[in-house]
Amino acid sequence: MEARVNALAEHLLLIERELRVRGWWQEEAPSAEALASPEPFCVDTLTFEQWLQWIFLPRMKLLLESGATLPSVSGIQAMAEMVYQQQPGVARRLLELLGEFDRLLTRTS
Repeated sequence: MEARVNALAEHLLLIERELRVRGWWQEEAPSAEALASPEPFCVDTLTFEQWLQWIFLPRMKLLLESGATLPSVSGIQAMAEMVYQQQPGVARRLLELLGEFDRLLTRTS
């Protein structure tokens, strides 16, 4: 289990790095209202990159650091594929990283 947690933590760092490399990392957080959207992935208030940075990464880091039960399924790569369907080459590496994160998360051992 420890190896899986370490691999997941490493992938969170790789996802963050890719967002930074692509210039998609923001220094200023979106408004509290935008972050509180009830819509899945905050599609009505945030870009996918903002959602990754301000919601997904912090929540996953908190789960890993606290030793909380991790989700048993993840569809983050599928969402990313929908977001980037018109420009898959732009986010190729991000899609790969998210896919590997999904696989690590759903692995039971």
